[in-house]
Amino acid sequence: MTTGVRRRMGVEERRQQLIGVALDLFSRRSPDEVSIDEIASAAGISRPLVYHYFPGKLSLYEAALQRASDDLAARFMEPHEGPLGARLLRVMGRYFDFVDEHGPGFSALMRGGPAVGSSTTNALVDSVRQAAYVQILSHLGVTDPPARLELVVRSWISLAESTALIWLDGRRIPRAELETQLVHDFAALTAVSAAHDEEMGALLRRVIEDEPADGPFGDLVGRLIGIAG
Repeated sequence: MTTGVRRRMGVEERRQQLIGVALDLFSRRSPDEVSIDEIASAAGISRPLVYHYFPGKLSLYEAALQRASDDLAARFMEPHEGPLGARLLRVMGRYFDFVDEHGPGFSALMRGGPAVGSSTTNALVDSVRQAAYVQILSHLGVTDPPARLELVVRSWISLAESTALIWLDGRRIPRAELETQLVHDFAALTAVSAAHDEEMGALLRRVIEDEPADGPFGDLVGRLIGIAG
C-alpha cells in the first residue's frame, strides 16, 4: 500500500488557496463571524501559518474582496451582439448569480463589513462600479457620455446594488422578476431623461430601433400600455 505525500505549496499558491477558503466562508456567513482559526482549519494549516501569509484577518479579507470584486466586475462583460435589452438581461442574470452564491460576501463588499473606513475596500467597490459603467457605455456605443447619460448609467448601477441588497434580506420577490425589472428600470430612466434632452432622445430612438417586440424593452411598453388602457 502506498501512502500519499502531501505536496508542499509555493508561497503564491498557498496565498491563493487561503483567499479561496476565506472567500468561500465569507460567502456563507458574515466576515465578522469567521475567525482566523476557522480559515486555518478549512485550509488544513495552523493558525500561525495563516499569519505567515497574511498579517491579519483584515488583509486576508481585503484579498478575498479583491477576488470577489474582479469576479463581480467581469459579470458585466457581454458580447456586443443582439438587442441591448437582451444583453442587459443576461448581465443581470450573471450579476444575481454572484449575489445568490455570495450573499454575505456581496453585502460585505457593498457595505464595508469589518473593513469599514478602509480605503482599499472603498476602492474595490468603486472599481466594480466603474467597470460596470464602462461596460454599459460600450454597449451603448458611447465614448464621451453627456452629463445626463452618465447620470442615468451611474444611477442604474446604484439601483442594481440596492435592489440586490434588499432582495438578499428575505428574497421575497422572485429573482427572475427583479432581473427583468432592472432592465425595465434602465429603459425607464433613459426615457425620462430623453423627455428632457434631445441628445438622450436620439440615443433612446437608436436603441429602440433594434429592439424586438418580444424583448425586455418591448415587454415594458406592453405593460405600460396595459396599465394606461
